[in-house]
Amino acid sequence: MSIADMLPQHIHVKNGALPDHPGVYLYFDRDGKILYVGKATSLKKRVGSYFVKAHEARIAEMVGKIARIDYIQVPTVIEALVLEANQIKARKPPYNVMLRDDKSFLYLTISNEAYPRPILMRGQEMEQMGINPFDKTLSAKAKKKFLRVFGPYTSSPALKKALALIRRSIPWSTCEPPEVTGRHRACFDAHIGRCPGVCTGAISKTDYRKIIRRLILFFDGKKSQLQSQLKKEMQAAAKAQHFEKAAKLRNHLYALEHIQDIALITREDFELPFSKVVSEGQIDLNGRIEAYDISNISGTSAVGSMVVFEDGRPSKDLYRKFRIKTVKGANDFAMMEEVLRRRLGRGAKPGKGWELPQVMVIDGGEGQVGRVLKVMQEIGVRVPVIGIAKGFDRKQDRLVYDRGDFELSRVATRGKELFQRARDEAHRFAVAYHRKLRGKKSIGQ
Repeated sequence: MSIADMLPQHIHVKNGALPDHPGVYLYFDRDGKILYVGKATSLKKRVGSYFVKAHEARIAEMVGKIARIDYIQVPTVIEALVLEANQIKARKPPYNVMLRDDKSFLYLTISNEAYPRPILMRGQEMEQMGINPFDKTLSAKAKKKFLRVFGPYTSSPALKKALALIRRSIPWSTCEPPEVTGRHRACFDAHIGRCPGVCTGAISKTDYRKIIRRLILFFDGKKSQLQSQLKKEMQAAAKAQHFEKAAKLRNHLYALEHIQDIALITREDFELPFSKVVSEGQIDLNGRIEAYDISNISGTSAVGSMVVFEDGRPSKDLYRKFRIKTVKGANDFAMMEEVLRRRLGRGAKPGKGWELPQVMVIDGGEGQVGRVLKVMQEIGVRVPVIGIAKGFDRKQDRLVYDRGDFELSRVATRGKELFQRARDEAHRFAVAYHRKLRGKKSIGQ
């Protein structure tokens, strides 16, 4: 059965037929007003799916209004993903918003910092920051935080897969430079060519910004311009006898021209949009957040604290105190490990232990976070972990987490102030308990 046989006779289709290729389709009503924009691995199959079975009320309503179908064919599925987001932002089709809460849309932001990085954020989170993600140009307030905002994207899994594919040809970094971390050790991504070496100081801010500009070009839908730019840079490097640089550019260009993305949105071709989608694996900052701190003087009267925040506020009836039992002397790393081993042991017993949190906030840097992750691996528990390495003041506090985890990066950017408040409360609670124990010890209790 052809697409013409599936469609009502009054619907006009561009060129009289839909190609069996990736692209974006656009539905219009009889007055020429846009109704909906969608992406597809096969325009022919995807559009046909709207007319061969019954749908829930709002989709059926939209289908009943379609008078014209237009499309834009692109070479790859990943370009269809990018084009769909840009078309939705430019045209604001009413049914894209009606069929999904617009605040749940996902956006790709490029952070405005010394070494910018891509961060995924929900529309609701951006609005809470006073930023309208649907604006075609960034406000002055938004420009302080972001170089660019792309979206909305209707599929979180597809966007994350797309970023993973693109990183082979545009290797951005999620690291912080040595002047911040105090280390020069290469991250895992640097070893496999997905990080250009921010972690080791191997790339300057100027050269790194060139990479970010390539990423922006791609998500602007300017793949051809990006390819031309890479070719020119490769030829210039070869002419200057910078053969290693030319070889890297050649490899990046090849990866860009040979993206294997056919499975990127195949599943979506069989699913029509629903009114609301809750992404799996999304961290809820209004959920349970736990923060931990250690308090001792030269290892004596050592204690640990656990405080709990829910809905962004302290839940003091859920606070817990830990008297350090196994560590002798001043060893904050080992003390933190003991506290988390005891706490996580409770969380590993479904129905009997304590509820596991959305995020664990640890007072400390890479050493403390590493100990916590080690305990989790041994016990078989997985919880996102964010460490807070103290700076000169709150503005200088550094968050320590897996920057290759897009969801955790999103949450770290959005929830830094919440995590700082939880850390401060854990510190207050630990110090109070420590002083109480010291007081009892001084009077011989």
